[in-house]
Amino acid sequence: MKLKELPIDVVPLAGAAPAFRASVPPAELRALCEQARARKARLVALWGSDETRRRAGYALHLALALPSGLLWLSLALPRKDPRYPGIADIYPAADRMQRACADLLGIRADDADSRKWLRHGAWPEGEFPLRKDFDSGARPAQQLDRYPFVAVEGEGVHEIPVGPVHAGTIEPGHFRFSIVGEKILRLEQRLGYKHKGIEKRFEAMSLEEGAKLAGRVSGDSTVAYAWAYAMAVEGAAGAQPPRRALALRAILLELERIANHLGDLGYLGNDVALSFGFSQFWRLKEELLRAHARLFGHRYLMDAIVPGGVARDLPRAEAEGLVQVLEAMRREVVTLQSIYEEHAGAQDRFIMTGQVLPELAERMGLNGFAGRASGVRHDLRVDYPIAPYPQLDPRMISHTRGDVAARVSMRFEEVFESMRLIQALVQELPPGAIRSTVPRAGSGASGVGWVEGWRGEVLIALEADGDRIHRLHPHDPSWQSWPLLEHAVHGNIVPDFPLINKSFNLSYSGQDL
Repeated sequence: MKLKELPIDVVPLAGAAPAFRASVPPAELRALCEQARARKARLVALWGSDETRRRAGYALHLALALPSGLLWLSLALPRKDPRYPGIADIYPAADRMQRACADLLGIRADDADSRKWLRHGAWPEGEFPLRKDFDSGARPAQQLDRYPFVAVEGEGVHEIPVGPVHAGTIEPGHFRFSIVGEKILRLEQRLGYKHKGIEKRFEAMSLEEGAKLAGRVSGDSTVAYAWAYAMAVEGAAGAQPPRRALALRAILLELERIANHLGDLGYLGNDVALSFGFSQFWRLKEELLRAHARLFGHRYLMDAIVPGGVARDLPRAEAEGLVQVLEAMRREVVTLQSIYEEHAGAQDRFIMTGQVLPELAERMGLNGFAGRASGVRHDLRVDYPIAPYPQLDPRMISHTRGDVAARVSMRFEEVFESMRLIQALVQELPPGAIRSTVPRAGSGASGVGWVEGWRGEVLIALEADGDRIHRLHPHDPSWQSWPLLEHAVHGNIVPDFPLINKSFNLSYSGQDL
């Protein structure tokens, strides 16, 4: 069939999310991306695969969000010198994805930034850990990479290197500030210091085994990744989860959203010396995490979603008890919101700090709540609603100022909306089974999972060989958002960086697969 937005032949992919797949020659990639960009299509992800066990050579893959759904494009590349035309000038967010693809597979983009993004000397030069012949058990030679940061020159310009090891128990990331006085002229990031080999590990797993790993790609988004993985497996295998399981998945997803926003609202108070806000929001988050453990067996809801459905039911009495917990919590959050909004010191630090204007946010592909705070109105629950969201009529919340204050307001409003959605789900929780059988996927089957996590859209692109995983790419929305943090700090003072950084709260782990 022809795709309405682009003149290419596509094959529909089975599954909950509207998705299509197509193959294009490398020579046509740029023209196709230019047409897609002109039609407001967004770049969701870019990755590669080693196809030597199926056919000669490699492949480059792109996922584009079009009005009709997700388009998964694949380009066949030769075994010798696999190259393709770079698209970072069309989609700036592709830059780091292209660099990661070069590090992991040796697939290189023409006319592109050639600096290492993920290697950090962790494996020998000239070897690529996502190639099928890579020996992951061999001890790599330690080779230091001297990363060529961009230097800013001029009178009074100084550099402040921060990280990759930080004072708190967080994952590593390096931030190179160029400053005059306390004003930030430039920030350059370098991430990927603890490459975990998750994508390589998937290739040794069955579809059933992969579910546990998918939920651990980024621990604060375990529900989003687990649902996206289950959706991809169900699409590849032709399985349909029960209606009750889909409703329970949505409850879990919204609980994850609430928990993360509560924690970050506390941290944001702490960053402006409002320690009262920190203690109150973290008390509320702790209450919610304990409810998670009591109802679903894990504080962070790990392993609650499985291919075919969910692992644990929510009886009526427990569901109604959850609603009561959330209603009591809602009343407290309303009070805390008024305290934040009326606190002159907090608002002075929030307003017009770390601003990302709508035009730049759209150009760079910022998504999730941070994108909506900058006027980029995309939310998969509204744009491409999967069951049970069509019956819930979720409200898309957005602002246009794009500063810390807008991102704080987004979190408050999304907490209230998620509470409303959970209440509606509990009232109409369908009866029946919570899990269906997932048949064996066919040889060469593929599936896509696409879920609006609390931070933004999470993608799982799966290629299966029977019950084994041939290639699985998990994509975190932080890939699109990290470059915007570099822009958001321009002209701000150094002490505001922790505040701006926390207002986004991007994932190191989801970057460092």
